[in-house]
Amino acid sequence: MDFDSFTLLAAGSDLAAEPVAREDADGMELRMDFAADPLAMLDDYDGDLPLLVTNRVEWEGGEAGDDAARLDTLETAVEYDAVTAVDVELAALEGEGEYDAARVVSHAREHGASVVVSTHDFEATPAEDAIVDRLRRACEHGDVGKIATTAQDRSDVLALLSATHRLDEAGETVATMAMGEAGRHSRAVAPLYGSRIGYAPVDPADATAPGQYDLATLRTLVEQLASER
Repeated sequence: MDFDSFTLLAAGSDLAAEPVAREDADGMELRMDFAADPLAMLDDYDGDLPLLVTNRVEWEGGEAGDDAARLDTLETAVEYDAVTAVDVELAALEGEGEYDAARVVSHAREHGASVVVSTHDFEATPAEDAIVDRLRRACEHGDVGKIATTAQDRSDVLALLSATHRLDEAGETVATMAMGEAGRHSRAVAPLYGSRIGYAPVDPADATAPGQYDLATLRTLVEQLASER
C-alpha cells in the first residue's frame, strides 16, 4: 500500500472476512491484538487484498499487554508477502513503553512495507494547531501520519478537517477521523480534505472503534461525495 490516494481498509480481527470485503475494500487491517493467533492466521491467508497489521498496545486503546511480545509479533508479520503496511504508535516511537518501537519501522522498511504512525485521543479533540503538530511528528517517523480523536460536537470535526486540509496542502500524507457519534460523519467527509485511509468493518457488529460505518456504507458515502465535488 502506498496511500497515494484514498485507501479503504476492512478493519477487524478475522481474515476469513476477506472474500466478502473484496467488493468494497482496497485492503484489510488485521487487528492482531484482537485475534487469538494472528500469525497462524497470516500463515493461512491466501486472499487477494493486501494487509495492514496493527497490534495496538493497551495504553493506546488496544489489548496487547506485553510490549516486547507485541513488537516482536509486528516484526514477524511484516515478513509476510501479503502484509504491505504496519501501524506503529507515535507515543511508542517517542519513548512510551518499555521497548524501542523504531525497530519495527526499520524492519518494515527492510521488507518493503509502508509505515502508518498513529496517535489517538479517546477523550476529546485537541485544538487544530495541536492536531497539526502531532500529525507532523507522526509523518516524520512514517509514510502516513494518522490521528483519531474523539468528537464532542461539530466544532471538533471542523478542527480535524481544517488540520487535515492544512497538512494535505503542505504535501504531507495523513489519515484522520473523529470517533464517536458526533464525529461519525468525519469518516466519510475527511477524504475530501486529504485523509488517505478509511477504516470500516464488514459487519457493523465487529466495529473496532466507536462511530465506524460498515464497509459498504462507507464506500458508498465516500464515492458519492467525491463525485459531487
